[in-house]
Amino acid sequence: DTIIFSVLVSACGKSSGWGEALQVFSIMTQATVEMDTTIFNAAISACGKGSESAKALQLLTAIEEYGVESDTISHNAAISACEREGDWESALQLFSKMTHEVVESNAVSVNAVIS
Repeated sequence: DTIIFSVLVSACGKSSGWGEALQVFSIMTQATVEMDTTIFNAAISACGKGSESAKALQLLTAIEEYGVESDTISHNAAISACEREGDWESALQLFSKMTHEVVESNAVSVNAVIS
């Protein structure tokens, strides 16, 4: 079930359907589907592609509530969401948070922050 839902969230995000991606994500949270980093990353990316940085940031924060650990992709997707909306302050804060939480940053992280 986790793989199917993850693919659905990802497919919605890739087709600019961030609203649909969040609907699928919401169904998952109400069902007995095990949440994992991949699902959160797909949902955060979908929000970013839809210029919904506030929702992307909410999902990044919610990861911990579900006992799921964020990773470099989680943070990069949220930073990119902020970058798309011109919210460079939030992007810089996330980048700084990555280094404090010992989440590995990479070229994608740096490029998103300086864009």
